[in-house]
Amino acid sequence: MAILTISREFGSGGREIGQDIAKLLNYEYINKERLLADMHAVGKDWEEYGKNLDEHCPTIWEKYDWSFRGFNALLQSHILHYALNDKVVIMGRGGNFLLKDIPYALRVRITAPIEQRVERIMKRESVDRDTAKWLTERTDNERSCLIHSIYGKKWDNPAEYDMVFDTGIQTVGEITNIVKDALLAKEKLNTAEAKNILGMKTVAAEIKAGILTEPGFFVPTLDVYYDGKNLILRGVIHNPKEHKKIEDKAKEIAGDIPIKCELHYRG
Repeated sequence: MAILTISREFGSGGREIGQDIAKLLNYEYINKERLLADMHAVGKDWEEYGKNLDEHCPTIWEKYDWSFRGFNALLQSHILHYALNDKVVIMGRGGNFLLKDIPYALRVRITAPIEQRVERIMKRESVDRDTAKWLTERTDNERSCLIHSIYGKKWDNPAEYDMVFDTGIQTVGEITNIVKDALLAKEKLNTAEAKNILGMKTVAAEIKAGILTEPGFFVPTLDVYYDGKNLILRGVIHNPKEHKKIEDKAKEIAGDIPIKCELHYRG
């Protein structure tokens, strides 16, 4: 089975395409509301933080805040856990960047001319033209800024996607059929090797989230990743005592999976 990620301009019809694909192929549909519900299960404070942050351009203070890093780590961990189950449509939230090296993930971008999007938002939200235009431009800017803050990538770069569509040129139905066929073709790339890579990325994300959401840890920089052979825990910490606690936490989450620990002390 395959994975679909959809990034879309506000009012482009990307949401409808994602919902239609999920219904046609019996794929699980993962959107903002579903992910915020997952956050609530971890802790109501994380859900509230997510509501305030989502589609909001973080300030310089927020970018370096403990909660911002913890929320992003949790969000990525949840997205990867859903992806690991296959047969899933992941809406926005930078899913295309998280799954870039997974061969059976199809990364799609949906765009449309601004006037067409304004018309769609006027009907959908029952607002006037000026309000719809303001809402459309503001939402796009906030989404773009948030994605750049998390991934350091440009949200609208076509090179970051496998397929880019314009609903001003093709209808939602036409695009849905093309994406459906491309997604089915991706299924043959769901090999044991590819599945293992995604599994390791998921464990790495879970470790990172576990550490960055632990109130007792204050880690200036931290990365946990799979290098193709090993899970690597890399970061800057304050002292040997903290080193042991963080390493123990990582090993607890990883279970039987070995980890190479490359933590360094701040000078």
